[in-house]
This record gives sequence, C-alpha cells and structure tokens, in this order.
Amino acid sequence: MDWLFVALGLGALLGGGELLVSGAVALATRFRVPPMVIGLTLVGFGTSAPELFTSINAALTDRPGIALGNVVGSNIANILLIVGIAALIAPIAVNPARLRRDAIWLGAATLAGVGLTLLPEVGRFAGLALVVLLAAFLAVTLRSGDTALNEPAPETHAGALPSALRFGSGLALTLLGAILLVDGATGVARDFGVSEAVIGLTLVAVGTSLPELVTSVLAARRGHSDVALGNVIGSNIFNIAGILGITALISPLPVDPQIARFDIWVMLAATVLLVVFASTGRRIGRREGAALFVLYGAYLWMLS
Repeated sequence: MDWLFVALGLGALLGGGELLVSGAVALATRFRVPPMVIGLTLVGFGTSAPELFTSINAALTDRPGIALGNVVGSNIANILLIVGIAALIAPIAVNPARLRRDAIWLGAATLAGVGLTLLPEVGRFAGLALVVLLAAFLAVTLRSGDTALNEPAPETHAGALPSALRFGSGLALTLLGAILLVDGATGVARDFGVSEAVIGLTLVAVGTSLPELVTSVLAARRGHSDVALGNVIGSNIFNIAGILGITALISPLPVDPQIARFDIWVMLAATVLLVVFASTGRRIGRREGAALFVLYGAYLWMLS
C-alpha cells in the first residue's frame, strides 16, 4: 500500500500541477495580466507546487526530515540529474550576462540554505528572511525585463468559470498528491529501515522534481536546451527562498543531522560545479552532462 500511495501521490502531483498552471495562466490571460508576470509568478510557483505542498504537509505532520530533505534533494537532482540529462541530449548554450546575474541570486539562496542547516532549527524568522529574499529576486527580475520570462501568453478562449474550475481542481489534486506521497514515503522508509531524510532526499525529491525534468528534457529535444539551465536555476532559487521559507514560516523545521553533515554540502558543491561548467566555454556540453549524471549516481550510491 505504501508504494501504491507513492505512485498515486506522484500521479496526482503531476496532474494537479499541470491543471494548476494551465488554469492560472488561462485566468491571468483572460484578465490581461502581463505575460512576464504570468511566467515569473504563476508558472514559476505552479511548477514548484509539488515541492511546496509536499514540504508543508511533511512539516505539519511532524516529518521534518522529508520536508527539508525534499528541498535539498530537489536542488541536487535539478543540477546533477536534470541538467546532466538535458546536456546529454543537446549542449546547453549559456548567456554570460544572464548567468552573472542569476548566479548571484542562486549563490545567495544556496549559502542561505547552507547557513540555516547549520542551526538546530530553521525557524520562522529565518523563513521570513528567505521569503524576503525571494521577493527581492522577483522584483529585480521583473524590473530587468528578462526576455526568457517574457514569453507571449498562450491564447485562450476558455471562460473564467472553466479556468477557475481547472485551477481549483489542480490545487485539490496537488494537495491530495502531497498527502499521499508523504504518507507513502514515510511507510517506505519504515519498511526499509532508512531515515525519513534519505527518503526525502531521493524518492520524494526526484518525484516532486518531475515537472522540471519533463520541461527540461522537452526543451532540450526541441533545440532550446538553454531553457533547461534557466529552469533549474530558477527552480533552485524558488526551492530554498520560497519553499523552505514558506514551510518554516508555517512550521519551524528541526534540521536532520545527516543533512547538515553531508547532503547540504553536496548541494553546495553541485551548485559551484554548475556555475563553473556554465562559465567555461559558454556552454555545458555532453561531457559535462555525463559528469553531472555520473555524480548523481555516485551520490545515490553513497546514500544507499
């Protein structure tokens, strides 16, 4: 039953996230919200909704290992697994000017995450500071007029009520998926005798990162591999500043010693490696992608 809950939870998260994003975009477009705002806020938050609801549910049900492990594990998977696969499909072109700006925000969020995990608990004050960091990132990005986020809004002829129903259904499915995934993952951890933190870092993290994985792979196959890099950088900033921040505001998170000893440093090293790869040669080639993918396999092996 635990594995069934995990499978159903992942399915509900994926389906719910898709409905949530499409419904939100349709509503925003109908009410003439600027496309850039849609891309940065509604779609950005929508694709991170699985991580957000999963972490909040885990924290509220006294499973902080899954909540924090989900954030750290998702960031590791985003860099080593998702960028690795995308680069293997097609080399990722890098915009140096945008990389310099985004690397600063990614570095600030990552260092904040590392610093907070060295404390016994990520409390509400820390959560508030992270949310302020996210708000600053959103404000600067909106002001910069980033063309990567200023894609044309999709044409929609759906009425307000159908769009609202789609959004509401997506929200309900995402919430249900988070509950099923956390309950199932906790049971799996208990059956295999591993900690909830390890399950959060692996099974839950990869599962909630599936929207980013699908988006990045499709973009790479269509010759837009640079989208994969922006998707991952944005998602990692959202994960720490938004998801960890909002979760800690709702319920303070005790830090699992394993995450503080090992996994948070893997996240930091992966982030540094990503920036180094992106800064040299103005692209992340297949060789670098293979290295990232192999490193993710080594990380999973060390956790087993």
